[in-house]
Amino acid sequence: MQPAVRAAVPQANQKATVQTDWSFVSPVAFNTIPLMMPAASTIFAVSSGSAPAAIGVIRISGPRAIHALHYLTGRDIAPRRASLANLCGASGDLLDQALVLSFPGPKSATGEDCAELHCHGGRAVLGAVCDALAGMEGLRPAEEGEFTRRAFANGRIDLAEAEGLADLLEAETELQRAAAVANVNGLLSSKVEDWRDAVLKLSAQIEAALDFSDEDDVGDLPEGFTWNIGELAKDLGVFLDSPRSEKLKEGFRVVLAGPPNAGKSTLFNALTQSEAAITSAIAGTTRDVIERNVGIMGVPFALIDTAGVREDAAEEIEAIGIERAHGEFVKADIVLWLGVAGEGPAGCWEIAARSDASDFASKGAGAHNVSAVSGEGLAALKEALVAKARKSMPKPGEAALNARQFARLSEAQEALIDAKAQSDLLLVGEDLRRARVAFDRLIGRATTEEMLDNLFGRFCIGK
Repeated sequence: MQPAVRAAVPQANQKATVQTDWSFVSPVAFNTIPLMMPAASTIFAVSSGSAPAAIGVIRISGPRAIHALHYLTGRDIAPRRASLANLCGASGDLLDQALVLSFPGPKSATGEDCAELHCHGGRAVLGAVCDALAGMEGLRPAEEGEFTRRAFANGRIDLAEAEGLADLLEAETELQRAAAVANVNGLLSSKVEDWRDAVLKLSAQIEAALDFSDEDDVGDLPEGFTWNIGELAKDLGVFLDSPRSEKLKEGFRVVLAGPPNAGKSTLFNALTQSEAAITSAIAGTTRDVIERNVGIMGVPFALIDTAGVREDAAEEIEAIGIERAHGEFVKADIVLWLGVAGEGPAGCWEIAARSDASDFASKGAGAHNVSAVSGEGLAALKEALVAKARKSMPKPGEAALNARQFARLSEAQEALIDAKAQSDLLLVGEDLRRARVAFDRLIGRATTEEMLDNLFGRFCIGK
């Protein structure tokens, strides 16, 4: 097949030229270019924020990505260098002037040929460029998380790193960001690879012992084997005992509790810096649980306002609210008790609210005296809550396990503990294989499509 011949769309201050290669071809000729990877379509999407904006970035990935870039610009684009180019449609009309980049695979974000168009960020501009891309055969709009899924499928990132990236996109506080960045940068993955290599070495010792043993006598465990496997299981246990990533997402649960008219809702509004809870002098105004997620000094919190607790509930609805309040006490990481000192749940913090009132009475040493009106004591209370919350959350820069990762690591530790207790080399080898499979599942060497669908469904279109 000979390359198509057509007059190129003139760029600014440029005469039309004749192209005789695949860099620039007509729409019909473009659609006859054979795909390098027939099973893989080329995808595109706006990857920047919602329009309008100063800049709108359109990403393209797949076997026709660079051809599409040549078609829009009418010229070759040097790899990995930003170039200013006019983007033109099928009829030669100017769509936009943009910075464009070309990233030949496999050294690209997705492992495929990629291109980026840094356009002006108006809705009409981005729509026109995307329409031009959609008109090319073999190109289609990307689905949610499809760029990252291709990066995973092509070995550019592993599953733990992909999960870290999803967490990074959802991060709203500094602690969430720091923990996500640690996983994106492969901190957990590197640790898992080290553990996996250690298991492979232990397995090799078992295989050697089996190879050199008599048929009727499989021999003894290699020297130092039990100690080595015990140390490895212990190392896994340190990670399993560390704070989990769920706490970063859910936030440190702080429940405000006390009798009616104790000032709970007013303090709740002050801590959340909102008017989420209705405040009134009428007893029993708060009937249900009100929850708000906030970040305080970079730490995620879930603050919960509850119905006033009293024995003689005025009506059935109030009684239900009180019952729900008691349920929140059980789930709380800390309860702020605004009632009579000593009458709150075990381990609660005593809070003496309304310190600005003329009839204010402190609860004594250890209590926090606060006023939601004047702000007195609020800063000290927030600092104390942050200090308490940080102890239950991953430290900045530390990898944090999510529920799936925790389950896989638990499986690996269980297999190692079983292996340590075995005396039959064949059973030891099987337990080591179980540990290795658990590591493989953790970083994505062995996984299921359903699990991948759930993960990459967390990503936005264009990521």
